[in-house]
Amino acid sequence: MTERADHGSRTSGLDLHVGDLGRNVRAGLMHAFREAIRTGRLAPGTRLPSSRVLATDLGLGRNTVVRVYSELISEGWLTGLHGSGTEVAQRAAGAERERPRTTKTRSLPVHDLRPGRPDLSSFPRDEWIRAVKRTVSTAPFEAFGYADPHGSMELREAIARYLARARGLRAQAGNVIVCSGAAEGLRFVAAALASAGVTKVAVEEFGLQTQRQAWEKAGIEAVPIRVDDDGADLSMLDRTKDLGAVLLTPSHQFPLGMALHSDRRAAVVDWARRRGTVVVEDDYDGEFRYDRSPVGALQGLDHDHVIYLGTASKSLAPGLRLGWLVVPDHLVGAVLAEKGEFEDSVGFVTQLAMTDFVESGAYDRHIRAMRAQYRQRLGQLVETIGRHLPAARVAGMSAGLHVLVELPGLSGAEFVRRAAREQLTVEPLDLFRHPGATSDRDGVVVGFATPSPSGWSGALDALVRTLTGSRS
Repeated sequence: MTERADHGSRTSGLDLHVGDLGRNVRAGLMHAFREAIRTGRLAPGTRLPSSRVLATDLGLGRNTVVRVYSELISEGWLTGLHGSGTEVAQRAAGAERERPRTTKTRSLPVHDLRPGRPDLSSFPRDEWIRAVKRTVSTAPFEAFGYADPHGSMELREAIARYLARARGLRAQAGNVIVCSGAAEGLRFVAAALASAGVTKVAVEEFGLQTQRQAWEKAGIEAVPIRVDDDGADLSMLDRTKDLGAVLLTPSHQFPLGMALHSDRRAAVVDWARRRGTVVVEDDYDGEFRYDRSPVGALQGLDHDHVIYLGTASKSLAPGLRLGWLVVPDHLVGAVLAEKGEFEDSVGFVTQLAMTDFVESGAYDRHIRAMRAQYRQRLGQLVETIGRHLPAARVAGMSAGLHVLVELPGLSGAEFVRRAAREQLTVEPLDLFRHPGATSDRDGVVVGFATPSPSGWSGALDALVRTLTGSRS
């Protein structure tokens, strides 16, 4: 591949020459781009032609070029610039040229099956662009001023209606606080509870380390709760002195995958009422349920004693930096006070677009489409594991974007190392274990959402090679 224009001019009118693409033109075009970037013939920062222009130049369908650009962006070769096209990533070429000098340079994984990451290539670009255009062109001039730290009223109303309909919440716009993701929302909650005198909370013995860090940063001790096949074992709550709250993932425990049993859902709400405290509910992937068994949000049982954390990171994309809290009336002011100390609200354009996206039904359509895609992938993943390593135990198949795979006679850490040799990334269960956990469960957490549709079969093949290698 050669370029006729000077890359220093950052023009989007580059004339790119591509050799024979072979019978699979998409794969051939991706290979040509990778080689040109790897060898430095396309320098970092080079602005690429639009997908329409390149498709016309090469005599290809525009969708083919769009897919190529999207996948190369997800692999780190290119960078998508909002409203400004696509360019070669700043570090892509340099990293490739420097790799022969040292064996310690770490490359991006070819196949990414880590949990909690959606298929970014399926982001509904056209619908989102239409939402941005509709809302920005008609928004009153006041919308361009300083944002309400609570979040725009229109977005909070749209979120409240959506959560009531889709997740069974009891919420009004006044209870919704817009934030830049669930992690930030939890920081606000932790700080507000700490200001109210909470010094100790309970968390599930397997979960995100960043959540434990949020509590600890607020000066709150996070003590582990044992988790069994029915979810968190809540019997320890009344036995633990000075416990001021509990954080749960009740709809789909992360990362073990079970739902909290209905008896325990009622019990934890009763505990919060008796103690005059709250349950913090992380509903990180509540939209993606595959067994059609209704598991609504815990908040629907008691809106006065449950704080709900939600996010668009799994349903749309983490890059939107968009999440929401649903907070009981008596805590709204305290959480807003903490929010004001940290950072400003989510950008008004994102808020306007998301409001339209939800109200127009585009969000529901996207969720349904992705649920169907992920359900199909889940079936393929489980069938592949069962066929190549039938002794493995697979858990957490009813919902979410990952499964837990427990491997006979093989530690999760060893499986991760073997997978790395196949350029496949999965994560060991140990990564999510609380330091005080008593469980000896081991395994790997395998996501199935991240690869693009064109990269999914390759990721499965890499998993098969890892599975058969471990069996032998």
